[in-house]
Amino acid sequence: MSATRHDNGDHRLGIDELLERVRAGYERIGPREAKAAAEEGALLVDIRYAELRERDGLIPGALVVERNELEWRLDPRGSHRAAEAVSHGLRVVVICNEGYASSLAAESLHRLGLYRATDLIGGFQAWRAAGLPVEV
Repeated sequence: MSATRHDNGDHRLGIDELLERVRAGYERIGPREAKAAAEEGALLVDIRYAELRERDGLIPGALVVERNELEWRLDPRGSHRAAEAVSHGLRVVVICNEGYASSLAAESLHRLGLYRATDLIGGFQAWRAAGLPVEV
């Protein structure tokens, strides 16, 4: 019998298990920790799509990079890198809307060697709920 069975013995990961495994590989941070990290030089990276940014606003100083461009823009050796992507030691805090897609994005950055990448627990919505600055 194959390892890709579709019955109850299925060996593939579901998204919840994948998120749990990914998140076990680094320490996630909350909104106030993210703000403090930014004040100490970390790069906040907002990967939300345009409609959400237009609806809810932006975190002042965050670099906006849509999710499908993230690896190309943050790879310090990449030909399409953002000016802010200066080294593999850069502290990066990835922010999505609610803290799910950002976990997968942070793990992808780890694979590129950005070993200090993390994500914001609860995403932009947690940032806003904490009363932290938002530009509308």
